[in-house]
Amino acid sequence: MTESSSKSANVVAECLRSWNPKAVAEVLEFRGETTIVVPRELLRATAEHCREAKLKYNLLTDATCVDRYPADPRFELNYHLVSISRKEKVRLRVWLGGDPVVDSLVPVWPGANWLEREIFDLFGIRFLGHPDLRRILLPDDWEGHPLRRDYPVEGYRDVPNTGELFKKSSTP
Repeated sequence: MTESSSKSANVVAECLRSWNPKAVAEVLEFRGETTIVVPRELLRATAEHCREAKLKYNLLTDATCVDRYPADPRFELNYHLVSISRKEKVRLRVWLGGDPVVDSLVPVWPGANWLEREIFDLFGIRFLGHPDLRRILLPDDWEGHPLRRDYPVEGYRDVPNTGELFKKSSTP
């Protein structure tokens, strides 16, 4: 961890704590990257503050999810933010257990639309206030969410027997 990245992490965390003392549950530094753990109920408000305040995190580069089954809380939701003018990055992390529902960040960063749809499709995380929450990669009739660790390796569907289609003919 470099001195400048540590200072940056402290500035972001202190700015968020001065805005709302409950907004920062934990600050993690690893290899020069800062992660701020935010309570589920404060995610959207914290994201709005990161975008509008002196922090100026004006770009959402990615949203990712990790299924930590059987650990509890099960899901780890990460939003990767960049302040272009300040040339800094930060990650907002939310832990989701039990009922995986969280506020959508589409009202804050419209680019979160497809990222959240992908997370919904593959992990089953529901985003409150999302303008178009439906599957984006898999067919609408797909059962389950294939990136969950408890998803069956062979899926829930019956696989048709294709052996007859590929049998070699005995006649030339």
